[in-house]
Amino acid sequence: MRTKTLKKNKINVVTLGCSKNVYDSEVLMGQLKANNKDVVHEEEGNIVVINTCGFINNAKEESVNTILEYVKKKEEGDVDKVFVTGCLSERYKPDLVKEIPDVDEYFGTTELPGLLKALGADYKHELIGERLTTTPKNYAYLKIAEGCDRPCSFCAIPLMRGKHKSTPIEEIVTEAEKLAANGVKELILIAQDLTYYGLDLYKKRNLAELLEALVKVEGVEWIRLHYAFPTGFPMDVLDVMNREPKVCNYLDIPLQHISDAILKSMRRGTTKEKTTALLKEFRAAVPDMTIRTTLIVGYPGETEEDFQTLKSWVQEMRFERLGCFTYSHEENTHAYNLEDDVTEEVKIDRANQIMEIQSQISWELNQQKIGQEFKVVIDRKEGNYFIGRTEFDSPDVDNEVLIDATKTYLKTGEFSTVKIIEAEDFDLYAEVLN
Repeated sequence: MRTKTLKKNKINVVTLGCSKNVYDSEVLMGQLKANNKDVVHEEEGNIVVINTCGFINNAKEESVNTILEYVKKKEEGDVDKVFVTGCLSERYKPDLVKEIPDVDEYFGTTELPGLLKALGADYKHELIGERLTTTPKNYAYLKIAEGCDRPCSFCAIPLMRGKHKSTPIEEIVTEAEKLAANGVKELILIAQDLTYYGLDLYKKRNLAELLEALVKVEGVEWIRLHYAFPTGFPMDVLDVMNREPKVCNYLDIPLQHISDAILKSMRRGTTKEKTTALLKEFRAAVPDMTIRTTLIVGYPGETEEDFQTLKSWVQEMRFERLGCFTYSHEENTHAYNLEDDVTEEVKIDRANQIMEIQSQISWELNQQKIGQEFKVVIDRKEGNYFIGRTEFDSPDVDNEVLIDATKTYLKTGEFSTVKIIEAEDFDLYAEVLN
């Protein structure tokens, strides 16, 4: 008599969207592993969990297309079950259930215990800081808060992530210690809004105190700050940045626009004058700080005059790092009540103009680095080059340092001192000094 062999399930987690989603996927995978489940990230598996993004139109399209792709694999028998979680299903669950009914179950951003149960696993509360990182071994994202209390008119994040909720300092430190024990040398602090950190728990903005605690974690060499909001930024953070070599002289602070009329309509709570003064304070406090920002062009009512104001301001401020997005008209946001009156063509043209200015600024700033020495961390090897980053560069979005692998052997995840020998718009070429 033949017995039917039971196939062992392998769960494939597919991550779309931002670093916050990467973090959430890693927590899910850590929970599954603790339940002795076979789990992989974006490899073959008979059970698929898609962690979706619902931020702007392009991201939503990518998420929907990925769901349809795996539903088709399910129909063809290559996959047994498909589960969907994350921002898209938090925001559009009723529509998705109706439009793509072949997904086994949809879960929102706060329904991890339910998702685990559907996957035959229990939610383990004691697993603070236990997760399976999917980034290169030398760096990891560390989420210090969830949600956002800001009223920005264009943004759907509060709809998907809820109100701001800080994680206690001791829990973050525990997680950092576990990451460091696994070889992580760089912590990238992320939240919808770092500026607000601690207000709900400690009744004051407590990012500086958190940094003071994290610099004591052995094994961590760099701590990087991502996604700070300009209004109410805690200036004591700059003191820590100056004093503590582990805190990178780097700040990601999305400013979105600079025309007073647009800032007011965006409900950003600031003005051109205040923003410019804040940036000057940053520069005075930490002279070699790298500032990364992101801008939105084509917001409803953005006139040619508003755009010219933004353009000349970008030229004047000379940001080290800058990204530019075209406005996306999102349902249930405050700006959705406005007429999306800038054509797609104009939006794209304006974004291209901003990025053209920025690539020239970046080229000029990079030329100044030729002959200088920098400490770099090696993230990976690609073809004939080792690819590294300085403390002034974040993974995936910023400049990279290329080192000829035919002349030097370097270990990924390790730090080296290099000298810059050549520079382009966004890449630096270097030789190793030690």
